[in-house]
Amino acid sequence: MKTLVTGGGGFLGSHLVERLEADGQEVAVSRRADYDLTSWDDAQRLFRDVRPERVFHVAGEVGGIGANRASPGRFWFANLMMGAHVLELSRRHGVDKLVIVGTVCAYPKFAQVPFREDDLWSGYPEETNAPYGVAKKSILVGAQSYREQYGLNSIFLLPANLYGPRDNFDLKTSHVIPDLIRKMLESRERVLLWGDGSPTREFLFVDDCVEGLALAAERYNGADPINLGTGDEISIRELAELIAELTGFEGEIEWDSSMPNGQPRRSLDASRARELFGFEAKTGLREGLERTIAWYRQHAAAVAGAAS
Repeated sequence: MKTLVTGGGGFLGSHLVERLEADGQEVAVSRRADYDLTSWDDAQRLFRDVRPERVFHVAGEVGGIGANRASPGRFWFANLMMGAHVLELSRRHGVDKLVIVGTVCAYPKFAQVPFREDDLWSGYPEETNAPYGVAKKSILVGAQSYREQYGLNSIFLLPANLYGPRDNFDLKTSHVIPDLIRKMLESRERVLLWGDGSPTREFLFVDDCVEGLALAAERYNGADPINLGTGDEISIRELAELIAELTGFEGEIEWDSSMPNGQPRRSLDASRARELFGFEAKTGLREGLERTIAWYRQHAAAVAGAAS
């Protein structure tokens, strides 16, 4: 079976490609430099070139709160168009299975914790990442519609916040964990963080997410979205203190409460994934952070050079 991984050169995509190739699968990768999936012509050319039998749609326009606030229109447009094009071309090319990676940002701002899949439509997402979250929810609707009308076997997975080696450490666009790691390793005296540190998050190590994607691809064929997570919740303040400990940062942590906190709480109920295809996260947060910090220490010069 020939497998296409969109966004295969990115953070999650590159780890997924490694896993699939290690399993002996024939994998094709799409990168933005070669195929802009927001363009119908480029997306069509990709499917003609690869002729995939199975597709993992991992590509996305993503970033932290700052990036979402700076580019809400782009985040909505890019994620919506990429998903729509991949759905339609998967239908036209008779793809056997389409695995779509959604986002925890799709959940309502004040959803009951832990987030359960049945609550996905019970309210509007948190404002700073709503365009991104709504675009992804629209792709879920498309996937369910294509299943009903055309019989396309498309599944939709909702991972918790991801982190791990090869994450995006660009301070302008990164998520909270790589942002904290880089700041605390580069500044020995003081780091300034957005909000007041009270929001909570759940973090999923990238290797565990890849395991969930692989298991779902082999064992799950349902229309309902499925969460991938650990069930462990930590406040941003506690996270900052933990990363300070692990990086050896002994400076001052300051909080800018004039900047947004983001969603008040995030934690997923991942029981459906366990019941339906045997997924269970294995990497604890401390271990995952240690591995991520070690990777960044080794590659810090290259990361800084790429960002400059």
